[in-house]
Amino acid sequence: MAASNFRDINPRTPSIVSSVNSPSQFPPTVSLFSSSSSPYHADWALTIFSSHRRRSPSPEDLEEVVLIDTLAAVASEIAASFSGRTVPFQRRNSRSLVRKVEVFVVLLEYLRDSSSIAKSISSLSPTAILCFKELYMLLYRSKMLLDYCFNSSKLWLLLQHQIMSGHFHDLNQEISTLLDVFPLNELDLSDDIREQIELLQKQSRRSIFLIDKQDEALRMKLFSFLDKFENGRIPDPVELYSFFVEKLGIRGSKSFRMETEFLEEQIVNHEGDVEPAVLVLDGFVALTRYSRFLLFGFEEDEVELRSGKQNKPKKGLLTREIAETYLIIPKDFCCPISLDLMRNPVIISTGQTYDRSSISRWIEEGHYTCPKTGQMLVDTRLVPNLVLRNLIMQWCTAHGIPCDPPENAVSSAETFAAVSASKAAVEANKATVALLIQQLASGSEGAKAIAALEIRLLAKTGRENRAIPHLNALLLSSNVVAQENSVTAMLNLSIYDKNKSRIMDEEGCLGCIVQVLRFGYTTEARENAAATLFSLSAVHNYKKKIADEEGTVEALAGLLREGTPRGKKDAVTALFNLSTHTDNCMKMIESGAVTALVGALGVEGVAEEAAGALALIFRQPIGAGAVGDEEMAVAGLIGMMRCGTPRAKENAVAALLELCRSGGAAATEKVLKAPALAGLLQTLLFTGTKRARRKAASLARVFQRCENASLHFGGMGVDYAFARNAAANRDTSFAGDMPVQMSISVPVL
Repeated sequence: MAASNFRDINPRTPSIVSSVNSPSQFPPTVSLFSSSSSPYHADWALTIFSSHRRRSPSPEDLEEVVLIDTLAAVASEIAASFSGRTVPFQRRNSRSLVRKVEVFVVLLEYLRDSSSIAKSISSLSPTAILCFKELYMLLYRSKMLLDYCFNSSKLWLLLQHQIMSGHFHDLNQEISTLLDVFPLNELDLSDDIREQIELLQKQSRRSIFLIDKQDEALRMKLFSFLDKFENGRIPDPVELYSFFVEKLGIRGSKSFRMETEFLEEQIVNHEGDVEPAVLVLDGFVALTRYSRFLLFGFEEDEVELRSGKQNKPKKGLLTREIAETYLIIPKDFCCPISLDLMRNPVIISTGQTYDRSSISRWIEEGHYTCPKTGQMLVDTRLVPNLVLRNLIMQWCTAHGIPCDPPENAVSSAETFAAVSASKAAVEANKATVALLIQQLASGSEGAKAIAALEIRLLAKTGRENRAIPHLNALLLSSNVVAQENSVTAMLNLSIYDKNKSRIMDEEGCLGCIVQVLRFGYTTEARENAAATLFSLSAVHNYKKKIADEEGTVEALAGLLREGTPRGKKDAVTALFNLSTHTDNCMKMIESGAVTALVGALGVEGVAEEAAGALALIFRQPIGAGAVGDEEMAVAGLIGMMRCGTPRAKENAVAALLELCRSGGAAATEKVLKAPALAGLLQTLLFTGTKRARRKAASLARVFQRCENASLHFGGMGVDYAFARNAAANRDTSFAGDMPVQMSISVPVL
């Protein structure tokens, strides 16, 4: 391959022009596939390699003699570290670079050890000093590049080998440029040293952009496996063994897992890059995972499991196993009725947008008003909100949340397909799931635990539900790891809407999830069981069934009282969902959930949701009556109005309003006697959210209608009259008010 075929990166000029932080450029004619119709032929790799470009230390403050000593030490370290070692790829390029460094070692040690030279160094010209400082930076970059080649994953180096060749070529060009302007005549060098430097100069001038043909053939072979999955064919196990084990030297399940994790980390590092690049890496991760289990099974993993070295997945990888992390759904993406993420948003005649299932149920129940505004509906037509639906689907894809496009939404489906996982990754994951399910069905106890872990990792990116019956059987396993992984896998599967019904229809599955919630071996297992119930309760028809399962609400209340911060969050969101079903009110009272919710009003992170759930419970007289035994309820809500977030204040005043409306004279009297409430209401009327102002005005009117209001709020009549007038056009009847709005957290585990 002739050097003239490529554009020089740093053309030799009379001045030093390199910069350690400047982005490297590569020959535009290089591509992954030059004559293939494969979807992977695009030069995506050129867009995703930036990991090794870091800032080098500056030599500016070093004195001349100290600089020579430092240069000699750095060069000697590079030569000692890499001379004689074999790198998996870039063998010729790395050997060539190490040999160049070895020549510099000879030069620098000669300068350092020669007393006559040392005395003359202080009299060097500015050009010579600049050259030595430039050499310092080039040596540092050489060390970085060689370190990267020797320590990176084999698969990653193979995928990046053209780009790595470009980086080696960059350094060769910069070394050549440096030697062209290096003032050797200023140094009194021996003949042999001078000859070596001049020979290095000639060799550097002749350096070309070198790509190893064997490396290229291996890379093409790797892409061919992805092509087979893309076309619906599973690669031959013999070919996979020959490629991964014999040619790449990836031997054993542990080595495969390390390769997979490295690739996953690269995807995380390059999330903001061109989408096809990340999708192709997704395919290689899926291919490597499949090959791992196909070629080496589960025995090695079982040994690690028994030794306690593999209890949990590594955090922070593409698998998005991000414990104690939540995604807050944007408010505009939530249905005002269900408060859940809208899957099929539609517009009604008043211009408001709702999820189709929620507004359809509202209309079917005989309502003819807009739930949000209270206006009468001119007609009951539901117009799809295509723009919002596309935005929701893109957001779901970006955050790893499965989102099915509606069957009749052609434009949405096309948009979703454009950003969905690559077909090769999907097919490879399907093949992996088949292997895992086989182990879940008939493997040893250790193999089942490992398979449950892998299903847990794949559940968020795949839509496989064949594992649900086998995971159900593991929920009550005596193996701690198996139980934790199976319930977490069930949680991740439940995020996908179609799987919710499959989980609920699986015989005994709900009961097993509740058993894990109540008696799970680990805190994480109990918390993930609560999160699973929250996910399942997003479907309205399941809320009563979940609450009626023995011990469910009691266990959630206990987790809210005594759990970790994350456990409390899981519990309160699940209780909030259950409280939106009117038939669950008595169960919430009898199980102690109301008491737990009241106690949570002062707990940071869950108070907002707790107030929202109480507002829903207080809507029923029986729920409002239950607060008679909860002396801290009103005080807790007043405290939230005083120092809570804007949404917390909104939920608190809404709960107090519902308590007065449904609780009768006794409950109203309890609220009336709350200290500082009048001032807080007045503040909220001017500074609260739109909904909070409306609720505050409604609560003010309730007080004004009460007997003896002047005794409790003397002098406030004018303010309340103002509130009544200000809210005259905004407040609707109680029947038209909707449940308290909030951002619901979706756990990603």
